[in-house]
Amino acid sequence: MTIEFDNNAPIYIQIMDYIKKQIVIGKMGPGDKIESVRDLAAELQINPNTIQRTFQELEREGIVETKRGLGRYVTDEESTIMQMKKEMASELLGRFVSGMRELGFVEGDIVALVEGAVHSDKIDKEEA
Repeated sequence: MTIEFDNNAPIYIQIMDYIKKQIVIGKMGPGDKIESVRDLAAELQINPNTIQRTFQELEREGIVETKRGLGRYVTDEESTIMQMKKEMASELLGRFVSGMRELGFVEGDIVALVEGAVHSDKIDKEEA
């Protein structure tokens, strides 16, 4: 696992975001075992307490489950994963729209640019 840490956000949140993204894109699936606190702390070269806090928050959100004596696992709840995916998409889209508005684009322009990008992406994939 490789994460480029940003000094502007707490490390545990950045690790949470990374793990969530790995789940959403399918690199970590429902029921998959997650590395131990000790192993992940050593791998990322950070304090184990930071990893512990990350896991506590992920557990609080229902994304990770602890199975006593066995470790931590990604939730089996597909609806939880789908909801997390929708929330991440909404956040990403919100940042995009805000940025476009800051550049002076109005709704119709933004929609046209997105449609053009989606269409262009389809063409690029068909040609590949």
